[in-house]
Amino acid sequence: MVTCCGLLTAGKEPVPLKSIEVEVEVRDHVASVVSTLLYENKEDKPIEAVFVFPLPGDAAVCHFSAKIGQTQVVAEVREKQKAREEYDDALSSGQQAFLLEESEQSPDVFTLSVGSLPPGESASIRLEYVTELAVQADEGLRFCLPAVLNPRYQPQGSADGVQVTSVPASLVPYGLSFSARVSSPRPISKVESSSSLEALQYLNTEQTQATVKLAAEHKFDRDVELLIYYKDAHQPTAVVEAGQASAKSGTLMSDAVVMVSLYPEFPQAVMSSVASCGEFVFLLDRSGSMDCPMGSNQNAQTRISSARDTLLLLLKSVPMGCHFNIYSFGSSFEHIFPKSVKYSQETMDEALKKVETMEADMGGTEILQPLKHIYSQPCIPSQPRQLFVFTDGEVGNTKDVIHLVKKNSGSHRCFSFGIGEGASSALINGVAKEGGGHAQFISGGDRMQPKVMQSLRFALQPAVVDIKVKWDLPKGVSVTALSPPITTLFQGQRSLIYGQLTGQSSKAAEGCVTVTYKLAGHPSQNQMRFGLKPTEDTGLTVHRLGARTLIRSLEMEGRENTKKEGGGVKEKVVELSVQSGVSSSFTAFIAVNKGSGDAVQGPLVRRNVPTPRMGLRLCSAPYSRGKVFKMRGCSAPPPPPGISKRMATAQCHAEEEEDDDMSFGIDGSFRSADVEPQQPPRDPLLQMVSLQKASGCWVLEPALAAALGKTTEEVEKPKPASVKNEVWATILALIWLHGFKMDAQEEWELLAMKAASWLRAEKAPCVTECVEAGNVLLGSTVQKEALGL
Repeated sequence: MVTCCGLLTAGKEPVPLKSIEVEVEVRDHVASVVSTLLYENKEDKPIEAVFVFPLPGDAAVCHFSAKIGQTQVVAEVREKQKAREEYDDALSSGQQAFLLEESEQSPDVFTLSVGSLPPGESASIRLEYVTELAVQADEGLRFCLPAVLNPRYQPQGSADGVQVTSVPASLVPYGLSFSARVSSPRPISKVESSSSLEALQYLNTEQTQATVKLAAEHKFDRDVELLIYYKDAHQPTAVVEAGQASAKSGTLMSDAVVMVSLYPEFPQAVMSSVASCGEFVFLLDRSGSMDCPMGSNQNAQTRISSARDTLLLLLKSVPMGCHFNIYSFGSSFEHIFPKSVKYSQETMDEALKKVETMEADMGGTEILQPLKHIYSQPCIPSQPRQLFVFTDGEVGNTKDVIHLVKKNSGSHRCFSFGIGEGASSALINGVAKEGGGHAQFISGGDRMQPKVMQSLRFALQPAVVDIKVKWDLPKGVSVTALSPPITTLFQGQRSLIYGQLTGQSSKAAEGCVTVTYKLAGHPSQNQMRFGLKPTEDTGLTVHRLGARTLIRSLEMEGRENTKKEGGGVKEKVVELSVQSGVSSSFTAFIAVNKGSGDAVQGPLVRRNVPTPRMGLRLCSAPYSRGKVFKMRGCSAPPPPPGISKRMATAQCHAEEEEDDDMSFGIDGSFRSADVEPQQPPRDPLLQMVSLQKASGCWVLEPALAAALGKTTEEVEKPKPASVKNEVWATILALIWLHGFKMDAQEEWELLAMKAASWLRAEKAPCVTECVEAGNVLLGSTVQKEALGL
């Protein structure tokens, strides 16, 4: 009997990756990340280790090096095919080589190849990247270190995607240490995370610098997320960074680069108005992976269940007079209505009835076809189209999807939601950016509803149009835009502008950038003045972010017109990538250790290093929500009527186990085969919301009394005689929301505004008397003004 020691994959193969150490330095809203990966070959033959892993989709990877013994080899950026050939040539000649490539289909997936690692030898790989932190609805800044890489669904007929070797998060055979240093001109209020953190340590009395570390017991069951909060956050800023003295004159790296951060503030009168029209199209992922739990707790609500609850809130909150439709997709797609319909009690009831039956039962994740169908539908006059996309982001054709959204960006706004661990940041951020919308990520213990309702508020804001950027610079100084044109602005959300500055000026000189736009027909502007004296000790961070922004724009341009790629777009990207040392889809980092002179002897064995994934998806029968399947044979229950045996066949991806009585749950944990996961009771807030009518009112019925915690008689008795039942019921519901659910106000605020609007239209008598009587009944002290009456 052979005994295996050390790090092993699920297939009992040795794993050469021993540990990962991540150090993050956050300066205001920009993060610099250094990852060190330690590889060790404990086998008796040379190996090639291949590790496919996620990075933030908007990261600028700018350094890659390897240290073998006392020898350090720094990688250079090459055109991708040339880099691959150089790597293969090195291995064939017995040299050690290292290759880092960005996926051509999705910019948030990278492949690291460590070649010709001799027996008993170690290699330390250093990877550096810079990235911007996204602004959250609550004004926090989000940094995410993707630890989870779920297998990406590759639609039939598309180009082959990156092959991912993955295991359940609980079985990842290597460790992670993580620390972050945060600094800002403004005090740091707090740092939060869904992972366990050690206490925040302030480094100065002004609390503008602090460090935080990941607790030692962290498991690879989630992405590492930091939410950073500053006092007086979101102040406009500008950073001018000096060029690199050694860079070729006239290039991006030799000139100064400016990064301007603007936070638009719109007039309150405009912000308080809510659109009363619009076409709302909701696109829901119903692939098998949506049956995974929202968090690591096996009893946590599933992604599809949370999405159903969110659709309930959305359909109660959209305004009367709008149109809507709901699409869902997996390997195929379907829609509730043949085309968008006018919002009414009848259409809302029909939609909610079908939403209630939606399960994660539609197979793969083919999002491209439903998007094409949506875009083929003619827009409704005077009803601006707003597309809401809900997905766990496990697709392989990310760039195709983003390109399609951009192609149709003139006809709609796209709001995207990445659900669960491992959602592709490239997909979620990309479709929102190109679709003129807003992106949100829901993971760990996050509730989906408040984040989605924040995006609905954005969708109901008047669209900002005629956006123009004007630079005012001293004589002799000119600017070349590195950022694509701004296509959308939202209240309190950051807009970043990068520019390459050419020419000379005095150190005391100032520049100014002005963004002008129209909001609800009114011209507005935001302006930022900045000094042209370069900031010291920035490490070329701004240059690299600016280069990354321009590279992404050029790549998109190449996809929009493939003929252009042969006409110079690819060459421009390669040239800029090599100059700046920032990765692209057309280039790769290559390092060859030529120092020892000794060729590695023996045949090379390939070892795929597993990356964490959420859940152990042993079986994916299309109607299997909440089910547990045995491992041996993966025998699924008989298919229900209307589902073919072929469709119902569970897809088994696990090795046989000795014990037939044990099985894996959807989250990868062992359970008894006879145990069904518990379904949590319905949330009282959602129960109350479900009773609201499309018009905004509630009706006096036993279900409302139960939701209020009263009997029907207790609710009906104090009603003033001259007041309609619906008016009384609606006032009681609003009092209950304001009196007992203020912690979830973001979730119900829009539907409460609709209810208050209905009450005002009714011109109901005795409103003050009703509010007083309702407070007595429910034991609350809500003021009439608080209800919007």
